[in-house]
Amino acid sequence: MAKDYSEITPEILDLVKKLPEPIDPELFTKYRVNRGLRDSEGKGILTGLTKISEIMSYVQEGDQRIACPGRLFYRGIDVYDLINNIVEDGRFGFEEITYLLIFGKLPNLEELKEFKKLLAEYRTLPTNFVRDIVLKAPSKDIINTLSRSVLTLFAYDDNASDISIENVLRQSIELIALFPVLCVYAYKAYRHYEFGDSLVIHPPQENLSQAENLLYMLRSDNQFTDMEAKVLDVALILHMEHGGGNNSTFTTHVVTSSGTDTYSSVAASLASLKGPKHGGANIKVVEMFEDIKRNVKDWNNDEEISNYLEKIMNGEVFDKRGLIYGMGHAIYSISDPRAEILKRYVKGLAQEKGREKEFNLYEKVEKLAPQVITKNKKVHKQISANIDFYSGFVYHMLDLPIELYTPIFAIARIVGWSAHRLEELLSNSRIIRPAYMNVQKRESYTPLLERE
Repeated sequence: MAKDYSEITPEILDLVKKLPEPIDPELFTKYRVNRGLRDSEGKGILTGLTKISEIMSYVQEGDQRIACPGRLFYRGIDVYDLINNIVEDGRFGFEEITYLLIFGKLPNLEELKEFKKLLAEYRTLPTNFVRDIVLKAPSKDIINTLSRSVLTLFAYDDNASDISIENVLRQSIELIALFPVLCVYAYKAYRHYEFGDSLVIHPPQENLSQAENLLYMLRSDNQFTDMEAKVLDVALILHMEHGGGNNSTFTTHVVTSSGTDTYSSVAASLASLKGPKHGGANIKVVEMFEDIKRNVKDWNNDEEISNYLEKIMNGEVFDKRGLIYGMGHAIYSISDPRAEILKRYVKGLAQEKGREKEFNLYEKVEKLAPQVITKNKKVHKQISANIDFYSGFVYHMLDLPIELYTPIFAIARIVGWSAHRLEELLSNSRIIRPAYMNVQKRESYTPLLERE
């Protein structure tokens, strides 16, 4: 009988008991070690320099840091201005902002036209790649399938290990173009082999934007509204980049500094993004709201909503972890600019979909949750909704499968990773190697036969 390697056997359970005790949390304070590279007030420890993006959550007045409404800048330009102008012009902006983040300036008409053409050319997978790689060993975890595909592309690249700027730029553009294709095809394969869905794969279209192609390839009838594609385009732009200090982008810098190849670097960043503390948070928001909708009878009753949020905070209901998902951020306090921007377009999409009542519920929870959190938990700063609060609702209204929520984050964030990888290669020749203090006491050697 074949061994089930996924089983946790009694032998493994016995070995777990022999693992050493965790490090005493008080030692971090004693030796002034900043856990998670954050100080006691939650501020990030400065570990690098970048020109790619800037997060603003406070203003400095003398020795005082005063919290302010959050702002996000891409290459020095306020994201509000970027998205407002793109939306007012009625165009899609993913490709334009990709150019900005990688090359450091906004493209002119001719540069944008040529860049879109280049991305379209790179949206083609190698011959038989779908059959031999994507359709083999399908998984519900699309990020894992995406990682496998990215690593396998190494074998199809004659210059895979070349980390010259020219070659890394070529590889980066290739991966930015291919991520939607790889994600959608991986999901289609999973649905076919696990649930018997018809396996229909639509090739991407040259004349469509990144957001349009994503919806075109995913939907069996290839149909989508302009509103749907435009809101998804805004969501992708807002997820593209968020400073060098977020976990997956920092991973990009760390791994790139070792001199490794692009495919390995991107796979490492994908592994980071997959974590529920990072890229998987919007899934929990949607699940939480489904629970709220089932258990709160009157969606207009503030008291009933607050009482149920209290139960969530106390770990009595939902997943019993005591967390109101989508609220609060490591950096922002008064507001997350990405959530503020996305909310404006979510409202229009909700009206088109006839889901205004749900949108109103989201607004009420956004207003009431900070009060509940502040009442039940000691917090050192103001609490507001983060981008995950509304992005999950957007994907839900677009009828996107939950298995693709985190991959869509990756489809956007590969742009930021690529920009940071190029910046690391251009600006820093040292391997990133922080220090860890050993707190294990010294022991003398005990001969084998004398050990207990």
